Amino acid sequence: MSGARPLAVTQGDPSGIGPEIALAAWEAAQADASLPCFALLADPDLMRRRAAALGKTIEIAECDLQSAPDVFARALPVLPLAARAKGEPGRPDPGDAAATIESMERAVALVFEGAAGAVVTNPIAKDVLYRAGFAHPGHTEFLGELAKRHTGRAALPVMMLWSEELAVVPVTIHVALAEVPRLLTRALIVETGKIVAADMRARFGIATPRLAISGLNPHAGENGAIGREEVDVIAPAVAELVAAGVDAKGPYSADTLFHAAARAKYDAALCMTHDQALIPIKTLAFDRGVNVTLGLPFVRTSPDHGTAFDIAGKGLANPTSLIEALRLAARLALR
Repeated sequence: MSGARPLAVTQGDPSGIGPEIALAAWEAAQADASLPCFALLADPDLMRRRAAALGKTIEIAECDLQSAPDVFARALPVLPLAARAKGEPGRPDPGDAAATIESMERAVALVFEGAAGAVVTNPIAKDVLYRAGFAHPGHTEFLGELAKRHTGRAALPVMMLWSEELAVVPVTIHVALAEVPRLLTRALIVETGKIVAADMRARFGIATPRLAISGLNPHAGENGAIGREEVDVIAPAVAELVAAGVDAKGPYSADTLFHAAARAKYDAALCMTHDQALIPIKTLAFDRGVNVTLGLPFVRTSPDHGTAFDIAGKGLANPTSLIEALRLAARLALR
């Protein structure tokens, strides 16, 4: 990725596996020149402690983003945060929330300044941030707020989980199942579908993205026999997308949407609930899936997993999803 702007990587929750998979991703890049240059926005002392605890002799070099490409070949470039992080593995602390939030804010700012090519976020623990007063449902929504802060325009961030085998988009995300029928509107499905189609054209280079739309109920409602959402909400949304020039089809029964022959017929599946989308991709590509946020005026990717507090600091964390997130971020940023 010679000549490309470095990627801005956040530290994530410092008590989770984010710091150690960042170390492992840097090690992987030393053996694979195709991996992009990145800099980590983190507490440098946290990174030194974590490297030492894992028995890694990685140099942590404090620098600015402009210097990161020169540093990257010999050391992990770290852009120091003003907030410090205790970061005891497996013991999340709301006192570390300030560093976690600062890392995200600065990464986005670096993209808007033109210094970074994209944002790659390590996993956060929402409940830990909530206890510190964080007012957003999660990463994706906070990034939408940061986009508005920089541009003055509201954005609808759309979460896509991507792998070479499958790309899925949950239309409703982190909400209770009981709330889904109320939240699932024709307008939401249409707006989500338009964003997915537009970004798959602009960022993924697919001239005419094919969208498969799932139903909500078993067997896509059996023509209203076991639920009216397909008849009253989803099918009209599909028709509206088609009228707007989007290649959308459905609603399909979710239990027949993800086998190999079905996947060959679409580029992305829009699913009505979080688990409807995430179960198939985590079954097919658990270690290789990437969370990519569409609908933002910058590129953001993330590993498709959580903080894994139970294995943090034990040297067991698999960095593959972060490495794939770095690859995809660099690819999308170049477009």
